[in-house]
Parts: sequence; structure tokens; C-alpha cells
Amino acid sequence: MTGFTASGFKSGDQRFEQGLLISPEQVIAWDGLAVDSLDLGAILSGLNLSPRPEFLLLGSGPSMQQPPAAFRREVEAAGMGLEVMDSRAAARTWGVLRAEERWIIGAFLPLA
Repeated sequence: MTGFTASGFKSGDQRFEQGLLISPEQVIAWDGLAVDSLDLGAILSGLNLSPRPEFLLLGSGPSMQQPPAAFRREVEAAGMGLEVMDSRAAARTWGVLRAEERWIIGAFLPLA
């Protein structure tokens, strides 16, 4: 993650105007639309999960929104923690945590 556009994210020379799934090894476009319709299976299926991530860093879009309790339980049942913040804060936090070499994954909803 190297920055933002007006409505999306930048990673290296790539621009993502939609949502973003990210791991230490991958950055892929994501069609996630809203916090209340999150699908953990869809998030995990696109990312390399070896070794298992410490937690999922969820960017909830332009403002902070908590995911449904069922989604939180599903993440915990998969053996991961869940940290939630707005997508810009999540992208900044991603950089800090990766500088510490933490093994995490991120799902960032669109900024607009």
C-alpha cells in the first residue's frame, strides 16, 4: 500500500478505485460493497493464507462502521482477530504493521 486516490488506493504503480484485498504477498481488487454484506469466504478465497494471519484488518469504507456480530464470530472461529476502522485509517495502519513484519490480511471497502 503506497497511497490513496480520491476514491481508492495505490499499491506500487497500480491504482484500485474499488475495494482492495491485501496480504503481505498479494494486492487484488475486491468488489466488497458494504459492511453489512461482508463474506469471509470470499475475502479468504482470494488471498494466500500461509501462514495463518494474526488478524484481518477491515477498512469499513469512508467512515467507521462495525461489521455484524455474526461476521466477527466467523473471523474469530477461523482463528484470527479482527480490527475495524475506516478504510483510510486501515490503509495507514497496514503500513505500520507491515513495517513491523506482522503477518496480517486486509479487506478495505471503497472510499467513495
